[in-house]
Amino acid sequence: MPDMENLVHATLRVFNERDPEARLQVMAEVYADDIVFTDVEGSLRGHAPLSEKVQGLLDSAPGFVFTPVGEAHVLDDLIHAPWGFGPPDGEPVVRGVDMSLVADGKVARLYTVLVDAVEG
Repeated sequence: MPDMENLVHATLRVFNERDPEARLQVMAEVYADDIVFTDVEGSLRGHAPLSEKVQGLLDSAPGFVFTPVGEAHVLDDLIHAPWGFGPPDGEPVVRGVDMSLVADGKVARLYTVLVDAVEG
């Protein structure tokens, strides 16, 4: 059985890493090589395309961080982890949920669903 506790916040580790090389190292630890990421914009496969997506998101919101919001839940091979994205010392401007499917000890599929966003 994979160490699900280690994987509960794996995506926050990946999405908060601003250094591309360090991000790819974290991805190699916690994501399958052929991870499939899906959000409202579509799906992509693999570390490099996902890292590029993360970089674009981080570049568009300098200083913002992802933080856990509420309790994560694990059910067999599925992780449900709510998060917020915003200034480190303030309220999140976006909230969402990551649903991670774990296979062979790593996140194999990641679905990100936006729950709400503050318009500004």
